[in-house]
Amino acid sequence: MKPIAAVVLAAGEGTRMRSSIPKVLHQAAGQSLLMHVLDAAAGAGCKERVVVVGHGAEQVRAALPAGCVAALQAKRRGTGHAVLCARPALKHWKGTLLVAGGDSPLLSAQVLKGLARHHAASKASATVMSAVLPQGGAYGRILRGPSGELERIAEARDASAAELAVREVNSGVYCFEAPALWKALEKVRPSNAQGEYYLTDALALLIQAGHKVAVWACPDADAMRGVNDRAELAWAAALLWQRKARALMASGVTLVDPASTRIDAQVRVGRDSIILPYCFLEGATVVGQGCRVGPFSRIKDSRLADACQVEQSVLDQAQVGAGAMVGPWTRLRPGAKVGRGCRLGNFVEVKNSVLAEGVKAGHLSYLGDAQVGAGSNIGCGTITANYDGRQKHRTILGAGVFTGSGTVLVAPARMGAKSSTGAGAVVLKGRTVAAGQTVVGVPARPLKRGSHEQ
Repeated sequence: MKPIAAVVLAAGEGTRMRSSIPKVLHQAAGQSLLMHVLDAAAGAGCKERVVVVGHGAEQVRAALPAGCVAALQAKRRGTGHAVLCARPALKHWKGTLLVAGGDSPLLSAQVLKGLARHHAASKASATVMSAVLPQGGAYGRILRGPSGELERIAEARDASAAELAVREVNSGVYCFEAPALWKALEKVRPSNAQGEYYLTDALALLIQAGHKVAVWACPDADAMRGVNDRAELAWAAALLWQRKARALMASGVTLVDPASTRIDAQVRVGRDSIILPYCFLEGATVVGQGCRVGPFSRIKDSRLADACQVEQSVLDQAQVGAGAMVGPWTRLRPGAKVGRGCRLGNFVEVKNSVLAEGVKAGHLSYLGDAQVGAGSNIGCGTITANYDGRQKHRTILGAGVFTGSGTVLVAPARMGAKSSTGAGAVVLKGRTVAAGQTVVGVPARPLKRGSHEQ
């Protein structure tokens, strides 16, 4: 196969979405419609990816991953004109061009590879990906000649009643040989009801010029469907979640109830992990091997090492070490780093804090902007008072610290290794509890050896 470059059309407004967000940036199964297409193109071996932007151009540009180039279509004058707008970015390209819409999130690398292989094997100047649908709807119809060859594609808005009865439709996904495509597009004229430059007219011109134009029938009709409104967005997301669930189960992950579980496209889950019902694994989350998650947990952009347990909890941009137990009703906020073998229980919240190995916080505690040493035990109701109304401050606890119930640590504050507080103690701002020392009261003061303060 020749090298392939991708041209992804993402200039449309998407009026039926009723949104200020460009259509291609709406999310399905954890990432934008456009990103699904770009990932599929990369997986199919596209060495370069050019995205044609128009409506909301700056928003779309800002969302492009590294290695993608934006080409501006200032005036939307049809698909043929959109592809021409990508030409300056591909003026050096002499190989195959893959053209697809940016609103087709169900396109997969496997499907695009199938199209590219058929195009190469056919030695065609262009190949159209088609599909057979029960009803053609607004898709262009594939019109074939007596021998089954492609004659032309009739856009639904310009088709006759007989042509609309054809069930084989154009997916809007193509492979072209770049030199032949550019020559054909230069000759396309807007001779249609919309006054637009159709990319499909380039196919007719290629046929007239004696070029071979092939058709590849996609075995997965759903893969070609674009998203045009909120209902179709929800439908596409549901299929993506189903696809992800099947892939995970095939890889050795147990999903107790796939129908009630939502795992985004980019999430990774290790073998022999168990995901219980009503869990949401989102974004770039990675779950190790042998973990147990749920029920009723939401984990976003977080990493769980092997053998973790998370029950009825919310994790956002957090890291959890091997063998740790989190929940029920624990919240780990951005920057939470929970060490190996930690135990966090009900109504414990951790934010921008590092908990070393074996830390225990059983219930009703807040650890914000803190560093907690290995083996420390955080008593019920302990909080780090990290905000003074103007800025955040850190609390540092050494290894083996024990805090009594209801302790308040007013940051910045320190507790040395194996120090402790009595119930209700308040360690004031800027204070340090020495290693091995016990403090009690408000404000906290050292407990004298042999005393029995009430």
